[in-house]
Amino acid sequence: MPVLDRSKVRPDVLKLIDEYMKAQAEALMKFLEKEGKTADFSAIWGKVMAGNERFFRREMSVSEIYNWLTKEEMLFLAKILRYAFEYAASVEQEKHPIPSDVIIDQTDAGGVPAEWQIVPVAADDRVLLYFHGGGMIVGSSNTHRLLTVRLGEETKMMVLSVDYRLAPEYTYPAQLEDCVKAYKWLLSLGVNPKGIVVAGDSAGGNLALTTLLKLKDEGVELPAGAVCLSPVTDWTSTDEAFFENAKTDPVLADVGVFWWGPAYLAGANPADPLVSPLFADLKGLPPILIQASTSEMLFSGCKRFAEKARAAGVDVRLETWDDMPHVFQSFGLHALPEAKQAIENIGKFVEKIVK
Repeated sequence: MPVLDRSKVRPDVLKLIDEYMKAQAEALMKFLEKEGKTADFSAIWGKVMAGNERFFRREMSVSEIYNWLTKEEMLFLAKILRYAFEYAASVEQEKHPIPSDVIIDQTDAGGVPAEWQIVPVAADDRVLLYFHGGGMIVGSSNTHRLLTVRLGEETKMMVLSVDYRLAPEYTYPAQLEDCVKAYKWLLSLGVNPKGIVVAGDSAGGNLALTTLLKLKDEGVELPAGAVCLSPVTDWTSTDEAFFENAKTDPVLADVGVFWWGPAYLAGANPADPLVSPLFADLKGLPPILIQASTSEMLFSGCKRFAEKARAAGVDVRLETWDDMPHVFQSFGLHALPEAKQAIENIGKFVEKIVK
């Protein structure tokens, strides 16, 4: 039984999400034609949907959440979801090609795969260090390229999009280690920290925040600031508002988010401040811009983090929109005026903090 109440979602938003899901369904069929015999997808997906329903009914114990799927089932799901995300990204890039004057260059960022995305207006001493979203299990510099290139244009910065290691093959703290390495690599190139902004969406927004915390703990000079689009601030699944907003979240409600945490954490403490930055000492962090939708599951976590950061003396700005999907800046990049406004606001924020 679906968790989402489609009647509560704005029609134009629902249309966008349905088109995206159609592309992913096409990818699923192609994947199963090639590799479907390696596992019983119908049985595994049925298991995921049953678990998702129990999770949102608050009927699953912590033990059940961590043991609902086997490691082999998680690996299979991650593989098929990655294929679907890459396929959907290819469909979107065919509709909206990357401008020919944008430089796309794969690089090794201190042992971490990454991609330079350099737009013509980018200053050569300013870098937007971007960590893609995808629940720590999917996503890549390619799946987020349309968004990050647009951010490069708006901020007039070179973008370094990081392909950090993914779960369940690599679990916490591998993702954070890769992001910290990429930042330190930029410093080793002579990039001034005050010319760097760390950014990310969803799980990548979590990594942007935890990277700041890890750098602070190590005494490394911090970047000029951070931009976080609907960041995960709390992996504990104890916030009641997280569950209440599921009925209005067309992106996350019905995809089986309950197993992403176990795949990523593999037993690590979800309340660890470097996992859930909501529980960290936030004093001393640089300016942070958070953007979120009031109707998405992660909104409460974003709001609570902003409140705690403000109380700790951090220059934090929380910008919210109603009736938008999770990371609407990406989903609505070419269709929603709210996405255009949000990206323009990011440009203004970066202009203010990067000298």
